[in-house]
Amino acid sequence: MRVVEKVKTKKEIKPLPYEAYFLTVLLLAILGLSDSIYLSISHYRVYTDIGYKSFCALSKSINCDTVSQSPYSIFLNIPVPVWGIVGYTFFLLLLSFAWKQQGEDRPLWSLLFLIALTFSVYSIILAIISTVYIHSYCIMCLFSFGVNFFLLYLTWIIRKRFHIHGVIQSSHRDLAFLWVMRKKSVPIMGIFAICFFSLFFVFPNYWTFSIKEISRELPTGITADGHPWIGAKNPVLEITEFTDYQCFQCKKMHFFIRNLVGEKPDQIRLVHRHYPMDHRFNPIVREPFHIGSGSLALLAIHAAKKGKFWELNDLLFDAAVQKGEINVKELSVKIGLDDKDLVAAFFDKDTRTHLDADIRSGLKLGISGTPAYVINGKVYLGQLPDDVLSKVVD
Repeated sequence: MRVVEKVKTKKEIKPLPYEAYFLTVLLLAILGLSDSIYLSISHYRVYTDIGYKSFCALSKSINCDTVSQSPYSIFLNIPVPVWGIVGYTFFLLLLSFAWKQQGEDRPLWSLLFLIALTFSVYSIILAIISTVYIHSYCIMCLFSFGVNFFLLYLTWIIRKRFHIHGVIQSSHRDLAFLWVMRKKSVPIMGIFAICFFSLFFVFPNYWTFSIKEISRELPTGITADGHPWIGAKNPVLEITEFTDYQCFQCKKMHFFIRNLVGEKPDQIRLVHRHYPMDHRFNPIVREPFHIGSGSLALLAIHAAKKGKFWELNDLLFDAAVQKGEINVKELSVKIGLDDKDLVAAFFDKDTRTHLDADIRSGLKLGISGTPAYVINGKVYLGQLPDDVLSKVVD
C-alpha cells in the first residue's frame, strides 16, 4: 500500500486593495472634521448661550463644558476645536491628490503620515492638559484622539505596503509631486492658506465677556444688610446673586445680568452676595474644590467697605478663570487701593464674619451650588427662567 502524504500549504494572505485603505482614511478624516465642527459650535454656545449645556456634561470629571470653559481651550487666540477644523481640512485637501494614483510607490502618504503623527502628538498634549490642569475630560475630544491615532496607524500601514522609500526621501518626492500638480495644488493650497491666516485677524473673541459702559456708570450702593447693589434705586425686579469667583457659569451669568441692568437701569437692581464653593469656607463642600475662591470673596468684601466693590468684582471674575496666580498688588493698583490695605482683608475678623453670614444665608435657602439667584424669596439655581425676566425684558 502506498501512503500519500498530504502537504498542507499556507493560504496566501492578500492585502486589501489600495481603495479600501484610502476610503477608510477618508472616512476617518471626515469624522474628525465633523467632530471638530461640533466642538467648535459647542465652544461658542458655552460662552454665548446662558442656557446651554452640552450632552456630554455628565459629571465633574466627564464634562465637555468644563474643558471648553478652561483657558486652555484657546490657543494663539483661536479655539482649539477650530484648530481641529483647520487640521482636518488640510489633511483632506492633501488626501484628495492621493486618489487614483497608480504605481508601486503611491505619492503623498509620507506627508499624510507626518500630519497624522502631528495630530497624535497634539492629542497627547491635550490629554495631559486635561489630566493635570483641567481635571476633566471631554468625550468628543477623546473621540478625536482616537481618530488621530487610527489615522496614524492607517497611514503607517499604507506607507509600509505602497511605499518603497524612507519617510524623509518620500516626503521630498511628495512635495515634488505636488509641484508637478501645481495647476491644481497651488490654487487650492493658496486659498486654504489665505483662509487660515485670515483667522488671526477676523476671528471674534466671543469668549471675552464685556460689560457695557452704561452698566459701569449705573448707581450703586449698599443694602441695609450690608450687601453691594447696582442698578435701579426703586427696582421693579431685584435679583440677588450668590456666586463664586472661580465658577465659570457665575461669571457668564453675572456679565449677562450686568448688561441687562444696563439696558433697564430704572427697573432692575442686582444685589451681590458671596457663596464660594471653597472647602475651607463652605461646609457643604467636602473635598478640595475652587481653592482660593473664599479668599477672593474676602478681598471683594473688603473692597466694598472702601467703595470699590464693583471695580474689584469685575477684575476678580476675569482673573480667577485665567491661568496662574492672582497678584493682589496689581489688583490694588487697578482699583486705586493700597495693596497692604487690601491684603489686610485676609486677617480682618469683620470681613470673615460678613462672608460667613453670606454662606449661612445661602445654606438656609438650600443653595447647593453656584450660581444661585433669589427673587421674591424664591431660589433659582444655575440660571434665571424666561418667565421671570419677561416681566421687565421684551
